[in-house]
Amino acid sequence: MIKARLEKFWLSRLTARDSTTLTQRTVYILPTPPGWMMALTLLVLLIASINYQLNLGYVLTFLLAGSALVGMHVCHGTLRGITLNLVAPEPQFAGTSASVTVQLVSQRRSIRHGIGVAVWGSGQWSWTDVPARGSSNVQVAFPVKNRGLQPIPTLTAETRFPLGTFRVWTVWRPASKILIYPAPEIHAPPLPAGQASPGATPSQHRSDTGEFDGVRNYRRGDPLKTVVWKKVAKSGELVSRDSQQIQGFELWLDLANTGSFGGRGASLELRLSRLCAWVLAASKNDLPFGLRLNALEIGPAIGENHKKACLQALALCASAAG
Repeated sequence: MIKARLEKFWLSRLTARDSTTLTQRTVYILPTPPGWMMALTLLVLLIASINYQLNLGYVLTFLLAGSALVGMHVCHGTLRGITLNLVAPEPQFAGTSASVTVQLVSQRRSIRHGIGVAVWGSGQWSWTDVPARGSSNVQVAFPVKNRGLQPIPTLTAETRFPLGTFRVWTVWRPASKILIYPAPEIHAPPLPAGQASPGATPSQHRSDTGEFDGVRNYRRGDPLKTVVWKKVAKSGELVSRDSQQIQGFELWLDLANTGSFGGRGASLELRLSRLCAWVLAASKNDLPFGLRLNALEIGPAIGENHKKACLQALALCASAAG
């Protein structure tokens, strides 16, 4: 309990930044368990050499002690001078393992071996070697449960190169946050029915299976993503969506029309989860759609940028309608 409070107090005093260069003031060093065992062994060898006047014992003792001191210097220098840069994180979905990329940059003329990066306290290390006057990237993963802008957890980097007798480490608090989308509903219902566009008279209607009936026979050169595979599986007839007919309706994904869950009113998170699944389904099928979240309205459109804008709106939605 006291240890956790001390760690929390110490971490809170670290300045949050997305790029940091490690110096003597930010790099820490302590012997590892094998290092303490080596120190005990050296002490026993020294006492035995003094007691029995063993010249070769003195040679072995001081040779090993010198090697340990050189290893300590090399270990500290392996991490000191490294620049840690956080690559802008990509949005992730809640309930998954998010990952961020850390770039390690070295200006030294020699290779830096055996540097690991992990979330503080996780024990899940990603190891790399940094080339001379070059850089290397590592992926660090951590679980995310809640949607919205979430802080990136405190990271740590360490090395035990070359002998493993000393551990050199640093602690780093990134300043950036990662955008977390709602977790899409696993078994979401079909997309809601489309609404007729103003002034348009669409001839197609929507079936109970969630597919639009605005289709035509497949033509050579049609993209495979326009093929209605469900109809192909049922009838064996190869058909494609008719974009001219699809333009006659508007598909609106409305938070107020996400339906009920188990006969009871759904929580905000469940409704956003359903909308997230619908946004992904509509984008996958190249259907123009709009999104309504309380007072926020995103007009019907299509494309990757539109999908990201809708997912971001779902991630940052503050309260349910009504």
